[in-house]
Amino acid sequence: MSTPGELADEVADVRSLNALAETWRTAPDGSRRFVPNFDPRSGGTSSRVLVLMQSPGPQTIAAAHTAICSEDNRGPTSAAFRAARVESGLARNEYLRWNLIPWAPSSTPTRRQDIEDGRAALAVLLEHLPGLNVIVTYGTTALDGVMRHLTLAERAHLVPVIAAPHPSPANGHHRAEQHARSVQALRLAAEHVQQHPHPGN
Repeated sequence: MSTPGELADEVADVRSLNALAETWRTAPDGSRRFVPNFDPRSGGTSSRVLVLMQSPGPQTIAAAHTAICSEDNRGPTSAAFRAARVESGLARNEYLRWNLIPWAPSSTPTRRQDIEDGRAALAVLLEHLPGLNVIVTYGTTALDGVMRHLTLAERAHLVPVIAAPHPSPANGHHRAEQHARSVQALRLAAEHVQQHPHPGN
């Protein structure tokens, strides 16, 4: 459990990110939309690894104003990710978990416009992660958004991208393989961080 001092540092690391989340809560038409806060136990702006999923899940949305994007969230997707992260050896304070589409998508299946809007939001988020070494995407939507950012942005900063299947129960027919790939993706990310220490270290 974090001490009060440690928690204050954790909160400070995500304060600017939560301010960013607040800007996304106002849709282009002026309406309000749901966007969770960032996890205070993550690496925040000092994160070396960005774990990117598709969009907030139903249980995160149900948490309303108390919601954060965290491996501690209830539900099988978060539990599956947390198990893989622990097994991989990736430290919690080395990564930041977020969604390509920060808000609840406007429709199911996800519209191309949601991905494009998410891509624009991702570009802004990456500006707040100066020490980022690698991105791990979960699912095709997150991977598509990252690839579109890297190939369409005028001056995108190139970082390695590792793709893993989304840790959703919907992929249950291949659950063992899904878990193994998730563990390996996060392990590779952790090893890459160790091989490329932050210039300040």
